[in-house]
Parts: sequence; C-alpha cells; structure tokens
Amino acid sequence: MARILFVCTGNTCRSPMAEALLANKGIPGVEVRSAGVFAANGSDASLHAKKVMEENNLSLSHRSSLLTESEVGWATLILTMTESHKGAVLSYFPDAAGKIYTLKEFAGEQEGLDIADPFGGNVGLYRESFKEIAEAIEKSLEYLKD
Repeated sequence: MARILFVCTGNTCRSPMAEALLANKGIPGVEVRSAGVFAANGSDASLHAKKVMEENNLSLSHRSSLLTESEVGWATLILTMTESHKGAVLSYFPDAAGKIYTLKEFAGEQEGLDIADPFGGNVGLYRESFKEIAEAIEKSLEYLKD
C-alpha cells in the first residue's frame, strides 16, 4: 500500500489539485491525502482551483488541513510543491527524511523543482500550476504503480 501526502503552504490550491489529480487515476493500492505547512484547518479550496479542476472534469471537494505528525507518520511518500516546503517539513519532522521529495524531483526533474504558487492570482496562473502538477504526476506514475 502506497500512502502519498501532497504538501504545499495553505492546502487550498496546489496540494488539493495534486491530491485530486492522483486520486482520479484510480491506481490500486494507492491512497492520497494533502496538507499544508501553514494551513488553517477547514478552509475550502480556492475558487480558481475548483474552476480549473472543473475545466478538467475533476471534482474538488476539499477542506484544508495543517500538516501534523500523524499525517507524516501515515505517509509512505511525501511530495511537496517546492523545495522550501520540503525544507519546512524536514525541519518540523526530521524522521521524514527518507520519504520526502518535491513533486518535480520525484518525477525525475533535475532543476526548477518548484511549482509556482497561484494563490491570489488570476485563473490563468492556476491553469499553469495545474499543468505543471499534471505533467509531474504523469511522469511519476511508473514509480507510483510499483
């Protein structure tokens, strides 16, 4: 069983989109969650994130959650949206060192490992972030299915 935890800042934009994208793949034996390093528990996904997901025929029913020790312990793999998120998780939870990567790093990319934060931007920025996330997840599927 693979338990994948996507992490971003507020858990209202990037990590919920990544969670929904991967969950929609329906990979047997893969569970997916998301959290934020500075999230307020219970916030809805951003309006633009929901719009972009709808445009891609994906539903996004989500409430934000703060990253906790329990979530980190649950995960067999933690995928962050940026290198700074990875650093924050490691500073709070050093025992996660063997199971944490940026999403793009896990997808095999060598540079430009951050997925831009669309928060506060227009829907076009959310579309760009969605595209980056979708591409990285597609590149990661062979690893996730093993």
